[in-house]
Amino acid sequence: MQVSSEQIEAFQRDGVVCVRGVASTDEVALVETGIERVLDEPSPLSMVASKPGDGLFVEDFCNWQRIPEFEQFITTSSAAAIAGGLMQTNVVRLYHDHVLVKQSQTAQKTPWHQDQPYYNVEGRKNVSMWMPVDPVAREASLDFVAGSHHGPWLMPRSFLDGESKWFPADSLDELPDIDGNRDDYRIVGWELEPGDAVFFHMLTLHAAAGVPLRRPRRVLSVRFLGDDMVHAPRPWRTSPPFPGLEDELAVGAPLDHPLFPILWEAGD
Repeated sequence: MQVSSEQIEAFQRDGVVCVRGVASTDEVALVETGIERVLDEPSPLSMVASKPGDGLFVEDFCNWQRIPEFEQFITTSSAAAIAGGLMQTNVVRLYHDHVLVKQSQTAQKTPWHQDQPYYNVEGRKNVSMWMPVDPVAREASLDFVAGSHHGPWLMPRSFLDGESKWFPADSLDELPDIDGNRDDYRIVGWELEPGDAVFFHMLTLHAAAGVPLRRPRRVLSVRFLGDDMVHAPRPWRTSPPFPGLEDELAVGAPLDHPLFPILWEAGD
């Protein structure tokens, strides 16, 4: 699959674009099997991201090396090539995979945030793919603030209690009240069918509602790194963590490591 010049322009301008039919029916089934395997056999990084009584929102990270369905999809599908086209990079590396499952009737919202401040990487050429294996109605899909990836890093906080566990207090600007002033922002989002995906920059502000429907919202997100991304070790636990990596990669070093394999190169 090739991305169009219009999609590249939209991604560079807005920090997010919807790409239909990223995965074939067989690939969707493959990813669905992998997600169910993760739910049956969660990793040590698995967590419940919902409050008691709000339903069940489960997340799990970095499973591609133990879940063969994820490794097959990540290494053989068109996702990395799409990411490379959108980022306008010569090389695409895997950063990590992320499973997000909101069971039916889950009220828990995902608050507005950027992804990159939670990570141990820096650079501009990056993209996250968010791909459901279930139909996702617009009201259960992601919201994005178009163009927000051009702005500053904003203070990352824990989703459930709003604590600042990462950057020191006052070192980054606080998140504005987007929900209280929605008319001040260009908020975009899409209804998605299985195999459709949104690709968004790691600094693009985004949020998600609960899942009011009588079906789950099972998603595989894959994060990709372009050729200007470098290692930025933190003195705190990142999300996800990569323990011991600071002993193997220097500050500012390219992510040339078996944890981050090259998936695509220009000319492939």
